[in-house]
Amino acid sequence: MTLSTHVLDAARGAPAPDLAVRLERRDDVGLWTLLAEAKTDADGRIRAWPGGDPGPGVHRLVFDTAALSDFFPEVTVAFTIKDPEQHLHVPLLLSPFAYSTYRGS
Repeated sequence: MTLSTHVLDAARGAPAPDLAVRLERRDDVGLWTLLAEAKTDADGRIRAWPGGDPGPGVHRLVFDTAALSDFFPEVTVAFTIKDPEQHLHVPLLLSPFAYSTYRGS
């Protein structure tokens, strides 16, 4: 399974480069463990994670959005990985006072 993400800065109408993102996994008692940290590339994307991709389970991406929004210092998107053979893409569209996400392809 592979996991990718990208961040689009809707206020500028452009990708958000050099944005820090953490990948975490939730354990059986609800505690989060850091799996990897990365920064978006010039196109606002993280295509691969240091240490490899996560396996099945509940995960979250924590985006450090403070430089793009005074209102949202960070955005957390939690999701479940069920099929370890499938590619999962989790994009973030951010503006100063709103954000959206979806399961991409």
